[in-house]
Amino acid sequence: MRATLRRYWPYLRNYKFYYFLVFIGIVLTVSATAATAHIMQPLMDKMFIERDKEMLLYIPLGLIGIYVVKSVGRYIQSVYMSYIGLHVISLLRERLLEKMLYLDMEFLYKNRSGDLISRITNDITRIQYFVSNMLPELFRETLTVIALVGYIIYLNPMLAFYSLIVLPLVIYPLITIAKRLKKLSHRSQETNADVVTRLSEVFNNSEIIKAHATEAFELKRFSHENWRFFNINMKSVYTAELVSPILEIIAATGLAAVIYMGGKEVYAGNMSVGEFTAFLTAVGLVFQPIRRISSIYAKIQDAIAASERVFSIIDLENHIVDGTQELLDDIHTITFHNVSLHYEGAVVLHDINVTITEGKTVALVGDSGGGKSSFINLIVRFYDPDSGSLTVNGHDIKSYTQHSLREHIAMVSQRVYIFQDTLAANVAYGHKVDEKRVMEALQHADALDFVSKLPQGIDTPMEEFGTNLSGGQRQRIAIARAIYKNASVLILDEATSALDNESEKRIQQALQSYTKDKITIMIAHRLSTIEHADEILYFQRGEIIARGTHRELLERSQEYRRLAGAMQ
Repeated sequence: MRATLRRYWPYLRNYKFYYFLVFIGIVLTVSATAATAHIMQPLMDKMFIERDKEMLLYIPLGLIGIYVVKSVGRYIQSVYMSYIGLHVISLLRERLLEKMLYLDMEFLYKNRSGDLISRITNDITRIQYFVSNMLPELFRETLTVIALVGYIIYLNPMLAFYSLIVLPLVIYPLITIAKRLKKLSHRSQETNADVVTRLSEVFNNSEIIKAHATEAFELKRFSHENWRFFNINMKSVYTAELVSPILEIIAATGLAAVIYMGGKEVYAGNMSVGEFTAFLTAVGLVFQPIRRISSIYAKIQDAIAASERVFSIIDLENHIVDGTQELLDDIHTITFHNVSLHYEGAVVLHDINVTITEGKTVALVGDSGGGKSSFINLIVRFYDPDSGSLTVNGHDIKSYTQHSLREHIAMVSQRVYIFQDTLAANVAYGHKVDEKRVMEALQHADALDFVSKLPQGIDTPMEEFGTNLSGGQRQRIAIARAIYKNASVLILDEATSALDNESEKRIQQALQSYTKDKITIMIAHRLSTIEHADEILYFQRGEIIARGTHRELLERSQEYRRLAGAMQ
């Protein structure tokens, strides 16, 4: 727990004033709790035994005062600890998402989206108890125990020994239960991530589920994860609920000893009835915060497990180290020199030598898995070469900051991404919306016609995944987004696969003037898309086995002739 507290200290130290207010609330609460036991002595001795009539007024008023103080203290503590907790959790949630966004693409490729979402939502929510409640509750209950134990010893040291001798018996079962709860909590959070992942798959693939009539199949798979989550949570419940009965038995044993020994003291005349009642009340009250401390300690294990999962992400280091140089000028040349790349032990690119200059269009072709996407991933620096060098404008690509590099690259990938925002905001994604530029970009992407027919034009809100557009329309929006960015490198990865031949030709004609001073790199499986490229690179098993124009490759490459025949 100390290690976890150290991790939170940079977040918590900024709330000193709020913790001071919380401390005042705790002191008021603890003082009122101790006063509750102390008022029992005049209640019994003065009011009932001596029949002091003034006590009929003072005792009830005193009792009301005690609970007013206690209520004010609890309110102050609860409000400001909730503020601290919610504020810290909001900061931590943003910090975690920021870390995930800036981690290497390899991390995002390898981790399930459901697991990452679970860490930002479920794990962070579990941590909130740790930040909002654990520290003040532990502090308050510990102070309450100390105050009440001090009061018990003050009343009767000998009787205090017999009543508190059972407390060490609490420690061993509590530690044993806490260890098991931490293990179960880890499993619970991992299983919750499985449930979220399964739900993400269901909702992201709803069309194919409907098309294949596999609703029952998906429900069965979800049911398996759902009930596994239930069983693990019930194991946690079985374990956590052991704390209360164990402490109840120990507390009852302590009270029994107090009643027996205290009764003998009263019979012997060593204690008054009021003193014994106050003592008995204090002993009863002292076991309540001890029981709460034990319960808090058990719940803390859940928060610690969640914290470990969250900080395991925050502590990750990127394999791709950001450069220090800002790429301020446009990208004029990209050069691969003896570049090789390995992924999970397999060679995906081997000895690649290519120079691409501005104003040129380069097409990448080849069988699936040949290395085309890996070639592009190196340019946008999703990965770094394992050997060789990749330079931009004559400088190693690693010397540039990733942000400044990617600001000069616009990419349309195979998967089209549409965000829940207006159509104009999707086109200008990440930049200020300029309606004139949006319209120009839509025109280049052959999208102006259908956009003008939408209910609100470019201000039409897009539904999740752009479901209020057709596949071809979504692809045009993605092309318009790349054009709007006006980057010096344009990468088109199957960017027109959802378009008919006529639409593709119109977009190609519109792009000719736009790309005349840019580097254009395209991956396509249509011959019409690549036949006018300045250079075609034929990839096979991570190597470039042929290069040249469409006509040159038809003349001298048998493999390309075979591929060209298949692409028609």
